[in-house]
Amino acid sequence: MKIRLAVISFVIILSAIVKVDAQEKSLPFFDKNGSVAIQTTQMNALADTIATISHRADDIVWSRIVYRIIDLRDKQNNQLYFPVKSNNRYKSLFRVILEAAVNDTLKAYNKMDFDIVPNFNNPIEKDSLKNYFVNCDWNPAKNTPILNRIIKKDPLTNQNIINTDYYEDYASKENKYVIQEIVFFNKHYSKMYTKIIAIAPFYVHNETNVSLAKTVGVSRTGEAVWNFFQNSVTCWFLFDELRPYLAKQYVIPNGNDTQRMTFDDFFAERLYSSYILGDSNMFNRMLLQNYIDPDKIRKEQKRIETEMMNVEQDLWEY
Repeated sequence: MKIRLAVISFVIILSAIVKVDAQEKSLPFFDKNGSVAIQTTQMNALADTIATISHRADDIVWSRIVYRIIDLRDKQNNQLYFPVKSNNRYKSLFRVILEAAVNDTLKAYNKMDFDIVPNFNNPIEKDSLKNYFVNCDWNPAKNTPILNRIIKKDPLTNQNIINTDYYEDYASKENKYVIQEIVFFNKHYSKMYTKIIAIAPFYVHNETNVSLAKTVGVSRTGEAVWNFFQNSVTCWFLFDELRPYLAKQYVIPNGNDTQRMTFDDFFAERLYSSYILGDSNMFNRMLLQNYIDPDKIRKEQKRIETEMMNVEQDLWEY
């Protein structure tokens, strides 16, 4: 009886200690200034241990590479676009990517020549990044382009930094991304998966596009439209290399100031909207290279979506 009482007493005391310890470690809702607290200290550790599923090659019985456009002007994607001007709490997706590439070790990759497909064997040198993120205006007096680079060298440290004089103007026009994703069926899990392989900022106000528009004019032919699109794909970033940085930054809340969702959560839960640009095919051509008419493009987009949905459904027999 005495042993039982001792055990009960020990459990009660241990529970009280755990409760007090939990209360001491609980995160406050308000910070010392009385505003809503944004806790980020634990996110750095979590970003280093991102969970991934290991898929064996023998288990993948079907796969397809798909290219999609994420248009930030779509209301569903606004949380990726805002805030245009960063603050101490929130950053846009573009700001997260740019800071990781300029100030940290995130690698940028070129696209294939005369194409938009990423070339992961050709990473871009750090000192060359300034030539990729450039906002171009036109000087009518001299009939020449004006190049405003948003990456510059710090005169004191000689390190690359973000040029705050031109960043906000550039970021406000950065309103699309191209993603390369793979859709595949894993027979071990009996499930269809979608994984983003790479992401590329899409920026139309570059020197090539602006110069062609001013000197040659805007052409609506299929080749001209594709060239304009191809020139607008800035560079590629591997999504797995980007994820640790996405996991450290919350997206800006949308109607709920207590929302705590990182960019990594946003993409993992596929909360963004997108539309198909093209897929892997024997002709190695995107939809814009084959069609100009919007109705025909939408018809092909629907066909690709339907084909992928039918693959999953046809794997089962009822």
